[in-house]
Amino acid sequence: MQKNVIVTCAVTGAGDTTNKSPHVPVTPKEIAEASIEAAKAGAAIAHIHVRDPHTGGISHDPALFREVVERVRESETDVIINITAGGGGDWVPSDEDPSVGGPGTDIQTPEERHEPVKELLPEICTLDCGSLNFGDQIYISPTDWLRKQARLIQQSGVKPELECFDTGQVRFAKQLIDEGLIDGDPLFQFCLGLPWGADADAETMIYMRDKLPNNAEWAAFGPGRLQMPIAVQSVLLGGHVRVGLEDNLYLKKGEMATNGQLVDKAVSLIEGLGSRQMTPAEARKHLGLRNPS
Repeated sequence: MQKNVIVTCAVTGAGDTTNKSPHVPVTPKEIAEASIEAAKAGAAIAHIHVRDPHTGGISHDPALFREVVERVRESETDVIINITAGGGGDWVPSDEDPSVGGPGTDIQTPEERHEPVKELLPEICTLDCGSLNFGDQIYISPTDWLRKQARLIQQSGVKPELECFDTGQVRFAKQLIDEGLIDGDPLFQFCLGLPWGADADAETMIYMRDKLPNNAEWAAFGPGRLQMPIAVQSVLLGGHVRVGLEDNLYLKKGEMATNGQLVDKAVSLIEGLGSRQMTPAEARKHLGLRNPS
């Protein structure tokens, strides 16, 4: 069992959730405030996407990331910032010509995905470790693109969080390690229960855990009602925890949650297992992160 647990809060994501809950933050100010709220509730890490402030839809604008990060840092709230670098991978084949993308397609190059990381130098950024049938679309992250993006992250000095949505992505993440593209002890995130990736169950989590290098740190999350059961299972199997409105909108059936409430519930569950959540300073040292800019 993991006795000292790092709690990450994924505060907004990029999914179509803004019309489903009034608590999903949209503007940079709201996203920064949600990150601060999560930190005060006990999260060591805030995982950050940005959204178009006018539509609530997907955005990759480095200026929006900058405003979020600056607001968090100016608040003097100690929280590790983890910026997504996995945007711009959505592919929906056109009905008229399936060789080109149709409505909903949103593709960025590795260099474009890395742009906010290069500009802001967060302590952590994500690296989604492969392509996937993601709901009714395809998430595209080819191996050569991943090698290029891993090299860019490595050159920036930011620690990659190796996001694995299926078992084969663990294999490729290990290949990146073997090729010398990941420095230090690797950090994995098991993204479980999303259609159509790895199942959100103990058997899958154990399988993925047992395939990791001996020096790896890992966490896991599940969507919706699976969020808290997966958090508990992760702690029991030696991992860390991710919660937040990116993955789940409810505190319990029929009751909408805030990010702070989800973190508070996760911390209570962790303490109930006889473990404790790490502070940002403890997590920073544990993960071998460089000092924040």
